[in-house]
Amino acid sequence: MAPLQFQPLSSQPTPSFWSALNSLKLDKLKLDDSEQPMEAWLEESREIHDREKGGTIGVSGSVGLGSGAFGQESGERPPAGSVELKGVFKNYNTIEEFKATETKKEIFNSVADSILASFETNAPQLDTFLLVTFADLKKYIYHYWFAFPAVVSKPAWEIEEGGLVAAEDQLVAEARKLADDLSNRSGALLVRGPAGQRTAAPVKDATAFFEGVPSSERIVAFHDPSHLPDAPGWPVRNVLFYLASKHGLSDVTILCLRSGSSSRIGRVSLPGPLSAEKPTFVGWERNKIGKLGSRVADLGPMMDPARLADQAVDLNLKLMRWRIMPSLQLEKVAATKCLLLGAGTLGCYVARALMGWGIRNITFVDSAKVSYSNPVRQPLFDFEDCLDGGKPKAQCAADRLKKIFPGVNAQAHAFTIPMPGHPVPSTGTEATKADVAKLESLIAEHDAVFLLMDSRESRWLPTVIGASLGKIIINAALGYDSYLVMRHGAGPDQQDGGKRLGCYYCNDIVAPADSLSDRTLDQMCTVTRPGIAPIASASAVELLVSLVQHPLGINAPAETASSAEQEPSKGSPLGLVPHQLRGQLSQWKTLLIEGAAYDRCTGCSKIVVDAYRKDGIDMLLKVFNDLEYLEKLTGLDELHRESEKAMEGIEWEEGSDEEDF
Repeated sequence: MAPLQFQPLSSQPTPSFWSALNSLKLDKLKLDDSEQPMEAWLEESREIHDREKGGTIGVSGSVGLGSGAFGQESGERPPAGSVELKGVFKNYNTIEEFKATETKKEIFNSVADSILASFETNAPQLDTFLLVTFADLKKYIYHYWFAFPAVVSKPAWEIEEGGLVAAEDQLVAEARKLADDLSNRSGALLVRGPAGQRTAAPVKDATAFFEGVPSSERIVAFHDPSHLPDAPGWPVRNVLFYLASKHGLSDVTILCLRSGSSSRIGRVSLPGPLSAEKPTFVGWERNKIGKLGSRVADLGPMMDPARLADQAVDLNLKLMRWRIMPSLQLEKVAATKCLLLGAGTLGCYVARALMGWGIRNITFVDSAKVSYSNPVRQPLFDFEDCLDGGKPKAQCAADRLKKIFPGVNAQAHAFTIPMPGHPVPSTGTEATKADVAKLESLIAEHDAVFLLMDSRESRWLPTVIGASLGKIIINAALGYDSYLVMRHGAGPDQQDGGKRLGCYYCNDIVAPADSLSDRTLDQMCTVTRPGIAPIASASAVELLVSLVQHPLGINAPAETASSAEQEPSKGSPLGLVPHQLRGQLSQWKTLLIEGAAYDRCTGCSKIVVDAYRKDGIDMLLKVFNDLEYLEKLTGLDELHRESEKAMEGIEWEEGSDEEDF
């Protein structure tokens, strides 16, 4: 009798498994390093044809893991004829913890103890495995180590002289059919009886099933991953120990079921009684150089760079959610389609901040071209973009976003936004109608619109369209050392209770008019301190994201620090959702201001919105061509007359120079 040798198992995780681990770590586990259940499959050994020398070559089966290892329903199906395995998974949060010997020894012993404990139940765990990992999600490098805990039998099992021999085809066929009839996916089953009359039972029923059966006719069949002619695979070790320790079977025949015609059979036995001491376990997988050590899977070089970028851009956001703010709805933010009217300094900074929040749909509208003064202030342009008259700003900005992150859906449109006080000549009517129709279509297709233009009047038309369609409008305007960032209130018929917040024009008592003609050079350019634009742009994006997170969305009430003290916000998890932010860099001060909607507003009042809905382009052409039309429509002209009349009735007293004030 010679000692029975066993071929160790090898692991074969698929690339989709590492992708599933990414999702598990980021979306579920986060910093949780507790043990998790997992599933794998074990393939039988198989034979392949040797094209060079002829004949066949045996190839051992391996333990495979796919995208369904953690219970995902969409995971790939195990190969046909494979055996299901149940395992224990543990992911360490640091590489130092992963490398520590004691931590791995502790969890290995824990799994071994659970296997031994299961032998006392009606559901013995005969093929449980262990996987410990550390996932470097920034570089897509995975450190891992498999263990297949197996009992060290004392004394060791021996195989009769002659070892394993080729099994009869009829016996192999009957054993496979019996396994299928039992729906046996545990890897082993018991077989008894003469040819043609054989029956089978689960391993746990060995005592009753083999009662009165001669030892020479007691067969233990199992799906064997080993291709070696004289050594069965690793999984049968625990089966044999279980049969000996719990069912008193020290002499059985093992049937190694292998693919093709390579199945083997042999008689094994124990030379003496099992030791009464607590058994020890072995089973850590060896690495590629044959030593006991972990392995490394580096998926970075083999992954599509665009896909890597797509996963990586959201990494900071997911870390933010599971480490700091679990209630953050990243999917809601990412799904927000943003229209940026203006691709200048504000537009460039807003676009970069939106991408930082994971927003994938960004559209630019701008009719200008990149000039030599732009690149130092507008981060989406460089010197090459200024040459030969300059590239179109909108298209250049969109192309640069795609270069920064290929996964962004960046679109560009170059047309002029018609403005109040800028008459439309008869020859330009059709072009103006086309520009208005294009703007209406773009605003309807997007969820949020940023007003980032240079002039006051250019913001009027998108304000009216946005109020009519109930879109989120975010406005940003710059002064020399000050800025305004505000969200327009809901349209006049979209307010969900409470008072309606105002728009950019609600504080005006005059209609927007031509502010571009007759301007000096310093008036034609936005003269600001360089730090103002990025501050205002970042604030505008953060205001949008806070608003999107609020359960009331566009109808969220204006919040200030004082209102939050009186009644803590139950809205956005990001904190306050103010109406207006007015910042002044010279004093390092930001004020949160609330402004009510004005019923005579030239931008968002019901009078203006209803007129636009009723007459459309005809109403708009009146606004563009007639400086007095908006004031007549809203009643501001009457307000002016009443104010002048009231002023005429006031008697003014002149004070002397000596009077103290």
